[in-house]
Amino acid sequence: MKQSQLFTKTRKEAPKDEVSKNAQLLTQAGFVVKEIAGAYNYLPLGLRVLNKISNIIRDEMNKAGSQEIFMTALQDKETWEKTGRWSDDVVDNWFKTQLKNGTELGLGFTHEEVIAKIMSNFVSSYKDLPFSAYQIQTKFRNESRAKSGLMRGREFFMKDLYSFCKDENEHNDFYEKMKDVYMNVFNRLGMGEKTYITISSGGSFSKYSYEFQTLSEAGEDIVYIVDEDKKIAINKEDFNDEILKDFNLSLDKNKLEGHRSIEVGDIYTLGYRFSEAFNLTFKDEEGKEKPVFMGSYGMSPSRLMGAVVELNSDEKGIIWPETVAPFKVHLLSLGAEKQAEEIYNQLQENGIEVLFDDRDKKAGEKFADSDLIGIPYRVVVSEKSLSQGGVELKKRAENDGKIVSINDLVGLLK
Repeated sequence: MKQSQLFTKTRKEAPKDEVSKNAQLLTQAGFVVKEIAGAYNYLPLGLRVLNKISNIIRDEMNKAGSQEIFMTALQDKETWEKTGRWSDDVVDNWFKTQLKNGTELGLGFTHEEVIAKIMSNFVSSYKDLPFSAYQIQTKFRNESRAKSGLMRGREFFMKDLYSFCKDENEHNDFYEKMKDVYMNVFNRLGMGEKTYITISSGGSFSKYSYEFQTLSEAGEDIVYIVDEDKKIAINKEDFNDEILKDFNLSLDKNKLEGHRSIEVGDIYTLGYRFSEAFNLTFKDEEGKEKPVFMGSYGMSPSRLMGAVVELNSDEKGIIWPETVAPFKVHLLSLGAEKQAEEIYNQLQENGIEVLFDDRDKKAGEKFADSDLIGIPYRVVVSEKSLSQGGVELKKRAENDGKIVSINDLVGLLK
């Protein structure tokens, strides 16, 4: 893409109404524009990043054998009344509306009820199980506060996966497998080293569940690391003698250091709560009718986008990991337009994603924008670089570049 054709522009200053680093940098660099607190418009660069994160998640879910679907955001009141979760006394973050005839509807904040209702049409025998299905869809939650940029949204993207098993043992096998699947995602996003499987309360579903927490000063949670080798931590809110006794723990909690962290995923054992409510049953090998055992697995691409920025930035701007960067290369032309155009075409012909800064701007402005946008590699084509034998190649995360020949450039980038 040529930057002269990109309708978005960078801003010299961060927006004053944003307090989180991710929202400040993403807005300043032209990736997003805030509509209201907790709801953002994704511009061309931002959408490219969001799609890449979603596709990494999609790839790992597909590898795990899950099937992608897409469910409605509009929710039927009667569906949610069957589990008691329509009431504001039970769920206090619903967005609700009405049809013209007065029928009440909700905007989905999760989809356990809906998918249990759907699957009751297709599950009848033990031979139909186990399986899982997931979607990547917009969710709506009426958060009382939304000041962490993309990391606490009122409208946000969510990957929610649901598993359907014959019994708890079969569920536990899949549940343990999903811990590794989630860590694969975080490793591919470049945050695996700082991400821990965190034991926490299972809420109304089970005694315990697992969160995935990434260490960051921007986080709203505090965790204690209890096993560095196995990447296990405990959420401060749930840290007590009982949890130590129940668990992979013989520790003196007074000697553990708390770390701020961002919750980047969670997995829950749901059991029979939703299958019983929607008559989601199967006949076992003896012909006996039994309820399906369910699990739920959440991960937000938009929250992950905010977390990636919180973890990868400096005083100049964003430093995108290669796996999710909007482009791999930022090509800057400084008075050598003909040669830069030829290199741009050559990179594209070799399947290398490139943003070509062909604008009529001063060198300092181009360098500042490149650092702010944060594309992993910068290639500068100038009369100076050409006189030295080629182009200047520099990684965004490094201070110094090097001159490489034009013939070697494609090979180095591929």
